[in-house]
Amino acid sequence: MTAEPGTPLLEGEIDDGQHLPAPDETILRLRQAILSGQHWFEALLDAVARWRPPSERIGQRDYRYLIHGEAFDWLLLAERLLDEVPDLVSPRERDALTWENRWPIDLDDDEFARRIGPVKHSAHLNYLYGVLVEEALQLSVEEEIHKEVRSRAWGYDGRVDESMFHRVYGKTRDELLSLHYEETGILIGGDVSYSDWQSFTYWLFKQRLKRQDKARVASDTRKGLAQLTRMELAVSERRHGARLDEAGFAARYGG
Repeated sequence: MTAEPGTPLLEGEIDDGQHLPAPDETILRLRQAILSGQHWFEALLDAVARWRPPSERIGQRDYRYLIHGEAFDWLLLAERLLDEVPDLVSPRERDALTWENRWPIDLDDDEFARRIGPVKHSAHLNYLYGVLVEEALQLSVEEEIHKEVRSRAWGYDGRVDESMFHRVYGKTRDELLSLHYEETGILIGGDVSYSDWQSFTYWLFKQRLKRQDKARVASDTRKGLAQLTRMELAVSERRHGARLDEAGFAARYGG
């Protein structure tokens, strides 16, 4: 288990992470807490709060918890930690959390934020808006284009993916991939990893914030949030650990 060299700690602002435990110690404390009677979900959130490395490679799998140093995928870290205690958490509850983001106990947003800490919770919000909502926006625009294509008397545009990128970001997919490579050094080809694609999605989100006027940003964000609701991913806002709405987005990214 190794963290990528030169990358910041998730809680780097706290004495540069010097007082946070190493991963093995965090896992040991997670196991001990559950064995001592603490509910596994609360113990898991405490372990998330203590976690240091922003990424790891375990076997053949890369885990990138922190995207561009800003967006925190806490569920990916939860999956990683639960893999270490398979004998202490039922497979049904584990799968409900990692696959459906269904929490086994009821915690309000403030309690969730308190448990994982303000730095990680802020980065968690970046992930929700910059990856989850951005993906929903892209899907919404793709569906719009499909409807437009179906309404044509004849003719078909098979490059819906390209049309979506151009409509939302003002450039073709290839142009955006080239620009992303120039800025980040990450080359995304045909066989792209999930973590690289999430990184690209968050980069696109930041590009949209920089290049669009505020009215367009608000309109597209509204569209993404509406798509999330239609997909029933936001049936219970508490399952996200934060309220996702246009007002929250504007307060956070309105500038």
